[in-house]
Amino acid sequence: MSYEDKIRVLKINLPNINNPVGSYVSTKVVGKLLFISGQISISENGKLITGKLGKDLNTEEGYEAAKRCALNIISQSKKACDNDLSKIKSCVRLTGFVNSTSEFNEQPKVINGASDLIVSIFGEAGKHTRAAVSVNSLPFGVAVEVDAIFELN
Repeated sequence: MSYEDKIRVLKINLPNINNPVGSYVSTKVVGKLLFISGQISISENGKLITGKLGKDLNTEEGYEAAKRCALNIISQSKKACDNDLSKIKSCVRLTGFVNSTSEFNEQPKVINGASDLIVSIFGEAGKHTRAAVSVNSLPFGVAVEVDAIFELN
């Protein structure tokens, strides 16, 4: 089953993506690697998912925010691959940043939202290395930001 078919079967609606708001690019191909800039947590209706885990949001809400980041990663990847996800060979790495209190220690469970979504679409090729990092603040006050590296065919 193709990645596109898997997205349809899972009834996933990929979000529209925006252009960067700074002096950087959303994606960059270097050799056979596709780098995706950090994607922030934006709800299905286009509203920023803001707040601090351990204060404003719980782990489950953070998981859903990370999932939204992963959907943006897929949209960015698709655009970078000329709308052809079959050009992706594997997901190499995800780095997840969680806006959290110093007491909150479930960053890995939050970033599982992104990891689980990537694996649900790409299967074995979606299994990746990862870091889940606590940060004091993220752009626009968002709850989660995730970047990615993919290997291309």
